[in-house]
Amino acid sequence: MKLIEVGDSAPDFSLRDNNYQNVCLSDFRGKRVLLSWHPLAWTPVCTDQMRALENNWGKFQALNTVPLGFSVDPAPCKKAWAAALLLQNLILPSDFWPHGKVAQDYGIFIEEKGISQRANIIVDEAGIVKWVKVYPKAQLPDLNEVFEVLSNM
Repeated sequence: MKLIEVGDSAPDFSLRDNNYQNVCLSDFRGKRVLLSWHPLAWTPVCTDQMRALENNWGKFQALNTVPLGFSVDPAPCKKAWAAALLLQNLILPSDFWPHGKVAQDYGIFIEEKGISQRANIIVDEAGIVKWVKVYPKAQLPDLNEVFEVLSNM
């Protein structure tokens, strides 16, 4: 499994989200998309990561970007977690079944643990990967670097 690279076409997906709606990458053509991966819901760093995306919703909108908060947790888990975190805008796609398939397609699935790595991947308006960063599991991603990349695209 090879990590996706800048310049690659981002693999499309169709996943259920925290509201039981289908979410497809291709639905967002014409917008930039931040695929923000966290290993598991209900954990402290993952919670902070998703709250940061929600708290910066307006900034993402101003940059023509839709943030998506991915993990391998099932949709009912993501629904309960989003409610507990009071998330109003953030979409949380569930890469539960086939288990981790989208994380595998992007090269960030940890097979022996059954979870994804913590990663941010920016896809441009045409579906091309423009930025990829994998973080240590315990590290909260720095959204300032994400906004810097988005501002310079």
